[in-house]
Amino acid sequence: QVQLVESGGGLVRPGDSLSLSCTASGRIFSINVMGWFRQAPGKQRELVAAITNGRITTYADSAKGRFTISGDNAKKRVVLEMSDLKPEDTAVYYCKLIYYRTVVESTREAWGQGTLVTVSS
Repeated sequence: QVQLVESGGGLVRPGDSLSLSCTASGRIFSINVMGWFRQAPGKQRELVAAITNGRITTYADSAKGRFTISGDNAKKRVVLEMSDLKPEDTAVYYCKLIYYRTVVESTREAWGQGTLVTVSS
C-alpha cells in the first residue's frame, strides 16, 4: 500500500556533493522514523542516517560532519544531503520509513527500491 521512491543518485567525483530525496505515498497516519541505508557491493546493508519524530537525528560515524538528513512529515519526504563524498560512499542507497497506518495499529515499515551513488575519479 505504501510506496517509497528515491531519486538523486548518480556518478560524482571525490569531494563532490549530492542530494538524495525520498517521497512516500499511500495510507500513512503518522511517521515515526525516516532514514537512509546503503549497501555497497559485497557488504551488508548499513544505516547511514535517520530522523525520528521529524527532529531527532542519528548518523553513522562515517557520515558525521559530511551528511545531513532532514524530513518533512507533512510532505512525507526525507532528504539526505551529502558532501565531501568519498569512494567508500559508493553504494545503493535505500530509503526506509517506519510509520503508523492507523491510530490503532502497530508500526509498519516500508523500503524504497534504491538509488545508486557512485563516487569515482
